[in-house]
Amino acid sequence: MSRGLSLSLLIVALMGVSLPQTPAGAERPASLERLLALGDPDPWQYRAVRHLEARNEGLAKNAAMDVVTEGDASGFRYQIVSEEGSEYIRNRVFRQTLDTEKSMWASGAPTKAALTPENYSFQEADTESDGSPSLLMRPLRKDVLLVDGKIFLSADDGDLIRLEGRLSKSPSFWTRQVQIKRWYKRFAGVRMPVALESSANVRIAGLSTFRMTYQYESVNGVRFQ
Repeated sequence: MSRGLSLSLLIVALMGVSLPQTPAGAERPASLERLLALGDPDPWQYRAVRHLEARNEGLAKNAAMDVVTEGDASGFRYQIVSEEGSEYIRNRVFRQTLDTEKSMWASGAPTKAALTPENYSFQEADTESDGSPSLLMRPLRKDVLLVDGKIFLSADDGDLIRLEGRLSKSPSFWTRQVQIKRWYKRFAGVRMPVALESSANVRIAGLSTFRMTYQYESVNGVRFQ
């Protein structure tokens, strides 16, 4: 049961994003064309303070951690500033997430969760109440790293500001209905995640929630504090 909780939180914490690139000549929604025109440079350096929180309602377990994270040509590093709460969540969820991110940064392997035509189909969705456009994203296969949901774009410039939906496949027998939300902003022209929330129903244990926020100190050599 607890393994299902840790696995589901680990998956949504590591989900990345890159712009959807469709084959030449393929018909693309107008809002997708606008998004693609903005460009999507990669971060080659960043430093950020992250705050992580997780709670399981049924087991009455919760934990929090503040971490300084850095990534550059020499790899990914993290330093825990403070932590409290459940030892299991801190060690098996938070530290496991950070250690896996370290391995992924070192390998340079692209994430299987990227928003690409190999993973998703896209189509226009209804305009939101604030006038911002959105796109439906449908996974082309059942995969624990793929999301069935929507991406939301800025009404001003059409840039990606939010992704939300549910995992197309449960990460384990114990974990069901994994819902995620992720927010993005640009720093030094680079789109970076600024917040992540997830919830999942874990058999017997009940509702589990996870949240991570990022406060950037620098991106690609540009300092913000």
